[in-house]
Amino acid sequence: METIVTDLLCIGAGLAGERVAVEAASAGFDAICLSVVPPRRSHSSAAQGGMQAALGNCFKGDGDCPDVHFSDTVKGSDWGCDQEVARLFVETAPIAVREMAFWGIPWNRVVPGKSTYFKGGKQFEKIEPASKQGLITARDFGGTAKWRTCYTSDGTGHTLLYTMDNKVVELGVQVHDRMEAISLIHDGETCTGVVARCLKTGKLRAYLAKATLIATGGYGRIYRETTNAVINDGGGAIIALDTGIVPVGNPEAIQFHPTGIVPTNILVTEGCRGDGGTLLDVNEERFMDKYEPEKAELASRDVVSRWMTHHIRKGLGVKSPYGDHLWLDIRHLGAQHIKTKLREVEEICNNFLGVDPITQLIPVRPAQHYTMAGVRTNKDGAVYGLKGLFSAGEAACWDMHGFNRLGGNSLAETIVAGKIVGEKVAEFLQGYEVTFDTAVTRKALVKEQERIDSLVQCKNGKENVFAVRNDMQDELMDRVGIFRNGKDLQTAVDNLQEIHARAQQVGLKSNGIGVNPELSLALKIEGMVKLSLCAAHAALQRTESRGCHAREDYEARDDRDWLKRTLATWKEGESLPTLDYEPVSPTFELAPGERGYGTCKIISCDENDLGD
Repeated sequence: METIVTDLLCIGAGLAGERVAVEAASAGFDAICLSVVPPRRSHSSAAQGGMQAALGNCFKGDGDCPDVHFSDTVKGSDWGCDQEVARLFVETAPIAVREMAFWGIPWNRVVPGKSTYFKGGKQFEKIEPASKQGLITARDFGGTAKWRTCYTSDGTGHTLLYTMDNKVVELGVQVHDRMEAISLIHDGETCTGVVARCLKTGKLRAYLAKATLIATGGYGRIYRETTNAVINDGGGAIIALDTGIVPVGNPEAIQFHPTGIVPTNILVTEGCRGDGGTLLDVNEERFMDKYEPEKAELASRDVVSRWMTHHIRKGLGVKSPYGDHLWLDIRHLGAQHIKTKLREVEEICNNFLGVDPITQLIPVRPAQHYTMAGVRTNKDGAVYGLKGLFSAGEAACWDMHGFNRLGGNSLAETIVAGKIVGEKVAEFLQGYEVTFDTAVTRKALVKEQERIDSLVQCKNGKENVFAVRNDMQDELMDRVGIFRNGKDLQTAVDNLQEIHARAQQVGLKSNGIGVNPELSLALKIEGMVKLSLCAAHAALQRTESRGCHAREDYEARDDRDWLKRTLATWKEGESLPTLDYEPVSPTFELAPGERGYGTCKIISCDENDLGD
């Protein structure tokens, strides 16, 4: 079997993975990115609305600064984030945005003079001064005090990824696409690379590296209704969890985006509401301003998704063959605005719904969108438990999002964390040498080949992998969704344990040769069910409501008992994850309080519990 050696191995070639590779390559180190798809097809390209950075250039962003961005981020997280990381993030974001402009991003710019904008369906005027002409502008996003979401129409992820990939080519970083990492190579203390499977030939290959980065994005595909691409199935988190050493942080923290289109669940950007779009019910009446008079449609995503679900439960949803939904109305923004600043939304609606958003309403409802959960790292991106292993982007629990991510902060995190973690990886590699133990490598390769042979030969059983996946997804959708309660969560844990037992008995109906989606899923299905159990079990144990984790039987946010981060590890042979906890922040720059939106009781903690 072929073996390839490099300084840095990035599992994932989206924005976070490529940004770390750029930093390492710029410092003179060899870097290879593995990707299951060509890099420009990574899910980063699907990000539409923009990237938050406190520039303060536009009229409605006047007075913005990292302090305001920090406050918004901490409140958005419902005080679940690491405030040291959040501070590091907001201070670096303006630098990162300008750096991307230097590399070629065509950011939308300030145009001086009088123009109109919409808020809550009403039209207002603004005057941009001539002194700001040509500066990077921004749009409004949920949960923010200022307009700070920098954008390129509604294709920001697309332009960022193409520019980043150009930089990767320029620096000589190799990208091995159609290559999937299926296990980490480690000796219990140090990670030295991965076993990867070629998706074209089916052959295994060992990649050995001084430093390995997990940057595989989120794992929304454990849910049935998700905005995530089919490649977001948790590959990076699975191989980390399989070590029995590396924890997944906050597995119960799963975000639902308010506006997935019905029935395909493709995302239409928060920029629609940021630019003035409104949500309407079956009577075509606006309702968010009744629930949230201050923020309305631009409260944080967890809050808007809850109110939308609540409104549908009241019988005010629109009936359809695909279930009840609500309407998103951007008609009043006008053809000129939609065709320039929301052109991808127009294409999506035309191509996937047969709806013209210039003249028609868009059917939407909340869909799983983002995992604040991820491979737990410290502020440098170093993963807990294994030396030489790092993580960045949505795959990581860094942890600047806590229990709710603000729109625009994830795209920013890929670039900002990629820059910061990349610098730390380069520092780590300076003078660092590692011995590659051939016995450890060979053992990992043999283990994976035997696992493949067992699936092909149906040695463990003949369970249908697609049926197992579907049952897992249904369980999460039905019982571990936007609203949760102890009875349903316990049922979910019990049922998922049965599904986990079935996942261990999967056998292939195909021959497993070459390009084989059935084998690809079969190699991951047990890990996907483990991630599902981590989410359900951690949600059952967290007896409070915080951000996206809304317990109907424990409605209060409990800062006294639950101002802590969940760490889930999976020991070999166990049927449930082991849950440990750590403080959410070593210190509190911003003490816990009310967010300013959303209705939630708060059980306060003693000031002595907040650290220095």
